[in-house]
Amino acid sequence: MRPATWTQWPAWEAGDAHIIASSPVAASLPATGGGRQFRLALRAVVPMSVIYAIFSEHHISGWLAGVVQAAAVAAAGWLMWVFNRSTRQHRLVPSLLSGGLLLVAAAVGQWQGFSVAVAMLTFGCALVAIQRMPLAAGVPVAAVALGGYTVANHQTLISSVVTLVGMGLAGCVMRLDAGSRHRLKVQERAARAAEAESAALGERARIARDIHDVLAHSLSAQLVHLEAARLRIEQEEPGPFRDQILQRVVAARSMARDGLAETRQALSALRGEMAPLGDYLREVAASDGAEVDVEGTPRPVPTEASQTVRRVVQEALTNVRKHAPGARVHIDLTYGPDELALCVRDSGGGGAAPQELASSGSGYGLLGMRERAELLGGTLEAGPVGDGGKGYSVRLRVPA
Repeated sequence: MRPATWTQWPAWEAGDAHIIASSPVAASLPATGGGRQFRLALRAVVPMSVIYAIFSEHHISGWLAGVVQAAAVAAAGWLMWVFNRSTRQHRLVPSLLSGGLLLVAAAVGQWQGFSVAVAMLTFGCALVAIQRMPLAAGVPVAAVALGGYTVANHQTLISSVVTLVGMGLAGCVMRLDAGSRHRLKVQERAARAAEAESAALGERARIARDIHDVLAHSLSAQLVHLEAARLRIEQEEPGPFRDQILQRVVAARSMARDGLAETRQALSALRGEMAPLGDYLREVAASDGAEVDVEGTPRPVPTEASQTVRRVVQEALTNVRKHAPGARVHIDLTYGPDELALCVRDSGGGGAAPQELASSGSGYGLLGMRERAELLGGTLEAGPVGDGGKGYSVRLRVPA
C-alpha cells in the first residue's frame, strides 16, 4: 500500500463536489438515487436511539438530575454532529478534537453506568473514523475507542479480539463501499455530462448545416449574379452612368464576398473548427491592406473569447471602410498570461466614403462590441488617437 493511502482522505460520496463543480454541464445535472433520504433517516434514528438508551437505563429522580442529564445528552449530540460534519468536509483538526471529546464523553458515561449509550458512541466513533478519515488518523482513533471500551467493560481476550477485529473490518468495508459508490457516482455524472455535451455538439452541427444551406448558398448565388452583372456592364460603352453602376456592383460583390467569408467563419466556430486567431487576422488584414502584429505565445483560447476578438476586428475594419476609406490600419494582438489584448487603430485622413456606405448600418456597432466584451468580463474602449485626433482606435481586453 502506498504511503499516500495512509495520509490522504478517502473518496467519500460528499467529496465529489469539486469534481462536479469543474464541469458546467455536470453541475447542472440533477442528482439521482435515494442516498439523501437514507442519510436523513439515519440522522434522525441514531440520535433518537442514543437518547432512548440514556434515559431508559436510569430512573431520573428530581428535576435537577433531569436537567443535567438532558444537557449531557445535548452536548453529546452536538459533538456527534460536529464529528460527522468535520469528517465529511475533510477537516482533520476539528475531526480529531470532536472525536477526542466524544471518547471523553463516552468515558464519563461509562463511569456513570450508561453502558448501551457508551457502546453506541464508541462503536459509531470508531466506524466513522475508519470510514472517513485518513488511515493514519482514523486507525489510532478507532484503536483508542475500541481498546478503551474493551478494557472498561473487562472483556476477555477472545471478546476483545473479536470486538477489535470485527469493528475494524466493518469500518474497512464501509470505507471501501463508500469509495466504490463515489467512483460509480462520478462515472455516472461524467457519462451524463458527455451525453449532454454530445447532444449540444449535435445541435450546433444542425444549426451550422441550416446556416450553410440557406445563408451560404444565398450569398454564393448573389456572388455569381453580381459577377455576371459586372462582366455584362463592362461590355457597355464607357460613361458616367455606366461607371457609377459598375462601381455599385463591384461594391455589392465585395460586401457579398465578405459576408460569405464571415458566414464561413461562423460555421467553423459552430463546428469547433476555427482557424487560429493569428492566421485569421492575417487573412482579413490582407484583404483590407492592414498590418498585423502578434505578441506573446499563441495558445488555444475559449471559443467565446476568440469569437469576440474576430467580431471586434470585423466591426472595426468595417468602420474604417465606412468612415475613413484609404486610411492605414494596424492590428495588434497580445497574448497575456490570462487575457487577450487587441488594438485596431487607423491613421485617419482617408478619402470620403460613398454616402450610401457611410450611412449604412444601425449605428450600434461599438455598443454591441462593448456588450459582447462585458459579457465575458472584459472591456472595450474606443476613441480618437494621433495628431489632432484624426485617427481612431478600438482597444479590447478579454479574459482567456
